[in-house]
Amino acid sequence: MAKEITSPEQSSHAVLIKPQRGLVGLDLAELFRFRELILFLTWRDILVRYKQTLLGGAWAILQPVLQMLIFNVLFGDIAGLSSGGVPRPLFTYAALLPWNLFSTAMSDAGRSLVTNRNMITKVYFPRIIVPLSSVLSGVVDFLVAFLLLAAMMVYYGVMPTSGVWGLPLYLLLSLVTALGVGLWLAALNVHYRDIRYIIPFLTQFWMLATPIAYEANEVFSRLPAGWEWLYALNPMVGVIEGFRSALVGTPIYSLDMLWISILTSLVLLFTGLVYFRRMERTFADVV
Repeated sequence: MAKEITSPEQSSHAVLIKPQRGLVGLDLAELFRFRELILFLTWRDILVRYKQTLLGGAWAILQPVLQMLIFNVLFGDIAGLSSGGVPRPLFTYAALLPWNLFSTAMSDAGRSLVTNRNMITKVYFPRIIVPLSSVLSGVVDFLVAFLLLAAMMVYYGVMPTSGVWGLPLYLLLSLVTALGVGLWLAALNVHYRDIRYIIPFLTQFWMLATPIAYEANEVFSRLPAGWEWLYALNPMVGVIEGFRSALVGTPIYSLDMLWISILTSLVLLFTGLVYFRRMERTFADVV
């Protein structure tokens, strides 16, 4: 927390930086005061992402489309897995949107402190703004790719279900999960640069463990009775299942499993905030 102290002998102001109180130590009022910096860093991350690229923002659509084609061949044509009665391109693409939002946000947030080391070592601001802006910047790509999803639904004649109102909640849950994991990775990456090599592996492993190109029922049905909760500990299971169900009507295996995913996401965010704030005072010295 920054506090201005005016010395009677000096005309300038001294800034005394004190650690926040409390377990999490998150000052929402201070974040609000720095809202313009959050917007600036978010917009900067959006511009930098496609700077000096041939296709520019078209990558926001091209990436999930290429992934969809590969998954359709591997899991549909070759493996023959069910798509729950939904056209497979729509089934896969609807799941890739929240997943790509999560994976991009998590990766960018995990590298954000090291990438912005010049700012961190020269000026004071709440450090959490850096990973937060990295997470928020992915929303633009999501919205662009969502336009193609809407066009695909019209093409296949699939109407959103009555649960479409829940889409913002699943979008928020994806961002919360990405921020929680990103805070852990960002703080660890300052002290252990091995994290930059772990992030791609973690993303690939997590993707295979998430029901993107297959139904979650394929996994739940193969687990021993009473152990289904183990798979639901992956918070993206709840995000993907809920997002796809709200749009194209694929069934959710169990509401209990959905709540487990939501709880796991909140735990990741809380513990990520605690660890990030605990390590924050060392960032400028180590990064």
